[in-house]
Amino acid sequence: MAGAREVTGVDASELAVNQAAENARLNGIDDIVKFECRDVFELLPELEKKGEKFDVVILDPPAFTKSRESVKKAVRGYREINLRAMKLVKDGGFLATCSCSHFMEPELFTKTIGEAAHDVHKRLRQVEYRTQCSDHPILWAADESLYLKFYIFQVVDEK
Repeated sequence: MAGAREVTGVDASELAVNQAAENARLNGIDDIVKFECRDVFELLPELEKKGEKFDVVILDPPAFTKSRESVKKAVRGYREINLRAMKLVKDGGFLATCSCSHFMEPELFTKTIGEAAHDVHKRLRQVEYRTQCSDHPILWAADESLYLKFYIFQVVDEK
């Protein structure tokens, strides 16, 4: 756990939560790692209202869009989840965020995150940007092969 005193994992799938909890138990870290089956769109505002702050927040949502027709709705979802997560990151902490939909083009995903940061008065320092691993190659002749966009940011309060 790289020195973490506490880790909370959240997933909307009961099966995923149960499997993750069992893996934590098998690896002897179930005293540090806890899991909740929740909808993050409900949980994040609750945590914000309680004044919770985290050193690191990792967002790995399912694809919010699987068609061109639903991209606008997906943008709203990515904006909301990133905005809420940024509010929960301690000043100087880190946000890891991604999109696995090829319909959410890299420029649009980047713009959406930037707008969320602006709205919550945060500055983002990009630490890392990645796409999928080489076992899922990006084929320049097939736009849909570029699907994963992954950022790590240091989140700093505007002063």
